[in-house]
Amino acid sequence: MSSAQQQQQSVTVIGLGPMGRAMVAALLDRQYAVTVWNRTPSRAGDLVARGAVLAPSPAEAVAANEAVVISLTDYAAVYDVLEAAAPALQDRALLNLTSATPEEARAGARWAAGHGAVQLTGGVNSPPSGIGKPESSTFCSGPREVFDRHRPLLEALTGRADHRGEDPGHAALLYQIGMGMFWTSMLSYWQAIALARANGLTAAGILPHADDTANSLTQFFAFYTDRIDGGDGEADRSGHGRSGRAGWSLPTVNGKGRRDRVAGTTERGHGVHRVPSR
Repeated sequence: MSSAQQQQQSVTVIGLGPMGRAMVAALLDRQYAVTVWNRTPSRAGDLVARGAVLAPSPAEAVAANEAVVISLTDYAAVYDVLEAAAPALQDRALLNLTSATPEEARAGARWAAGHGAVQLTGGVNSPPSGIGKPESSTFCSGPREVFDRHRPLLEALTGRADHRGEDPGHAALLYQIGMGMFWTSMLSYWQAIALARANGLTAAGILPHADDTANSLTQFFAFYTDRIDGGDGEADRSGHGRSGRAGWSLPTVNGKGRRDRVAGTTERGHGVHRVPSR
């Protein structure tokens, strides 16, 4: 094996929460040499037994490999951990899979560059149980050259690694969009379950209907996409369209985490409930 291949097959993972542990396990399964660090060292015990190397400090963990996967609770934790390792960051590729807002990810990339490192932002579209599986995926953004160089590593963590541009905030944005849609959909599901139970139905009893309803959403996405991008969406949402749509509004969260209200509609004849404006 060449020295380049050997380098590619070694990696550092910082953070051994459920996601970090799953990542280390997947890398060990694929014969990577893995150095780990965690604030609570005891969490590394079973991974060390499988062959991982526990670094005594973040600086030594970072120094061990060019590729450093970061899986921490937030960017405040990233800075807290890596500030002490700043001298070791020179020429490191930080594959930062920590959840963040787009602006936090951009600020993190600037911070990394200020210490001689480069950040590739990642948004993992999978729970820990999906890590290492071919159907899982990760949005990535940042320098394309870094993505291409470490793509085999990223695809060892999730079966698909999707580069979405040079902007380090773009992957975080797409991750937020997905999470926003997922959790609001789950909230509507639990509301449906409560309504069903209040009327003597079971979750199993409404499952086919719930599946059909969820699957029908893709048709609405496709219907509205061209209208929104074509500039016709405002008429639909404000209730002033030509086909007698009923106006409504709902709270949303904008890109900076602030709650706003936007107009929207349901169209008559599509079998969905109207939500009146307040």
